[in-house]
Amino acid sequence: MEEVKLMKGNEAIAHAAIRYGMDAYFGYPITPQSEVLETLEAEMPWETTGMVVLQAESEVAAINMVYGGAASGKAVMTSSSSPGVSLKQEGISYIAASEIPALIVNVMRGGPGLGTIQPSQADYFQATKGGGHGDYHLIILSPATVQEMADFVGLGMDLAFKWRNPVMILADGVVGQMMEKVVLPPFRPRRTDEEIRQQCPWAANGRHGRDHRNVVTSLEMDPERMEVNNNRLQDTYRKITEAEVRYEEKFTDDAEYLIVAFGSVARICLKAIEEMREQGIKVGLLRPITLWPFPTKEIERLSKQVKGILTVELNAGQMIEDVKLAVEGRVPVYHYGRMGGIVPAPAEIEESLKSHFLNV
Repeated sequence: MEEVKLMKGNEAIAHAAIRYGMDAYFGYPITPQSEVLETLEAEMPWETTGMVVLQAESEVAAINMVYGGAASGKAVMTSSSSPGVSLKQEGISYIAASEIPALIVNVMRGGPGLGTIQPSQADYFQATKGGGHGDYHLIILSPATVQEMADFVGLGMDLAFKWRNPVMILADGVVGQMMEKVVLPPFRPRRTDEEIRQQCPWAANGRHGRDHRNVVTSLEMDPERMEVNNNRLQDTYRKITEAEVRYEEKFTDDAEYLIVAFGSVARICLKAIEEMREQGIKVGLLRPITLWPFPTKEIERLSKQVKGILTVELNAGQMIEDVKLAVEGRVPVYHYGRMGGIVPAPAEIEESLKSHFLNV
């Protein structure tokens, strides 16, 4: 029988992590994601599943603890919010370069700087374009509901192990703080050390009969070997782009105009679209679920059908750049956004689309 709970998005992440069989969580409190750590501490999974939960002394310490745990083949995760994730960027780059799995949660708040504790989507560039140094990518999952907050924990960790690449759940503060019904995933046991050795032959967890010791590192002083490492990463990213694009379409079959939005904003846009359709204005929605890899081909396809595209984001205009690259100038693309923690109303989105495309 399904187990339905009423909880915040942040709480759903914590419960899903325990039920996934996560080996460890290392984090540091920062609004608006602190409930992830607080819920884990309240649930005390170390007494039931053996999961380690540790509040590190800083964000830098937390991400390097994740690096160590992931290098040993363990399922490990961390969570933070915008400025805290900025502090983790060096460690995230190391993890990506070392080709090891990890799950990172960013519940975005307004910036730049310390900004505000209110919701934002202004970390899109940071998440999808790397964030740290070097040529690397994270798989970026963008939830729009509390249910997806729970579901993406297991999906994200599974993708991380599948591709030996870190995954980020990029949620805005609305989804982290809102309460909804959620069906929690079933419990699954943590893997045994022997299962980890069999599933992760690359892990640094002792020889155990091997002729060599595994070394997990992102350092390579020989430039020719470093180029080989980089080419291997790029090949992995090409394969991820072919296999892991996820998106949702609404009302696109007959759409004459298209709105592209992610996270909680997509839900607001859907309400605006329903109201415009009642007026006879044929608007559709494309919601990227993976912000990287981005649904470029899907937007390209729809751009051949519609007269114009509006991106709606809680930022000054970031995802619009990827939308424009997909459209390649076929139709006009405009942006509507709010910043500083202000969330737009459906009427604002409707007004923006009409002013750009219908001269209203």
